[in-house]
Amino acid sequence: MKKPPVLIVDDDSMLRSMLRTILRSEEFEIVGEGSTGEQAIALCHKLHPGLVLLDINMPGMDGLVALQGIKQSHPAIKVIMISAESSLDKVKEAVAKGANGFITKPFKPGRVLDDIYGCISGGKA
Repeated sequence: MKKPPVLIVDDDSMLRSMLRTILRSEEFEIVGEGSTGEQAIALCHKLHPGLVLLDINMPGMDGLVALQGIKQSHPAIKVIMISAESSLDKVKEAVAKGANGFITKPFKPGRVLDDIYGCISGGKA
């Protein structure tokens, strides 16, 4: 299975670092990182990732608004939302706006990888 280039967007630099470490352990290419919804959209236009790991709660534009912007311009990009909230309402809202999956914090490396592989193989995370 071809691994897509990945963009990580989360306002918590420690979580970005954890995700980077998890992904690099499986030889994913990290093409960029951001900390706001605005950066997520701009980096998708510039870097054309195949997969975006996108936090929901960020300062300024939140991840759900950024998700809509990404999907409008780049519908083929797969987006997995990340959140400390695992409420069914948030998951439903994210999926309705085009999310391909949902990972809750705190996360375990094995679970993150399972969700990512599930998403890129055509399923949902």
